[in-house]
Amino acid sequence: MRCPFCKADDDKVIDSRSTSDGASIRRRRECLACSRRFTTYERTEEQPLVVIKKDGSRQPFDRRKILEGIQKACQKRPIETQRIEDVVNRIELELYERFEREVPSKEIGELIMKELRDLDSVAYVRFASVYRDFKEARDFVEAAQPFGEKGKT
Repeated sequence: MRCPFCKADDDKVIDSRSTSDGASIRRRRECLACSRRFTTYERTEEQPLVVIKKDGSRQPFDRRKILEGIQKACQKRPIETQRIEDVVNRIELELYERFEREVPSKEIGELIMKELRDLDSVAYVRFASVYRDFKEARDFVEAAQPFGEKGKT
């Protein structure tokens, strides 16, 4: 494994453990050249999923897109990086369990919203505003209602 800091390819594994969902192995490594530590994840190689976009086009599934979208929604929120990684792992695992080869992008968006609803209400509303293309303030209020008393503003 190449060190992300000095690019040397000589390191040692100092800790290995399964992630909370058991879908991957987290490894803490130490570079023998610069002594900095970094984390890698090992996952089973699976049949690649293809995402069917709204316009009917298809593209390879990319978990990084989910991670980046969730990170943007959670920006400046008190959410640990590991919790975000766990959410992405759960979403990816569910997609591979439910779909054999192709998955509609709508299904991915709905799974993300379901996870964000449980994780953080602000992150949920942020993601929903982009995913559902909110046009008016009323759309934000409706998205936030499940978290407070209905009818109050």
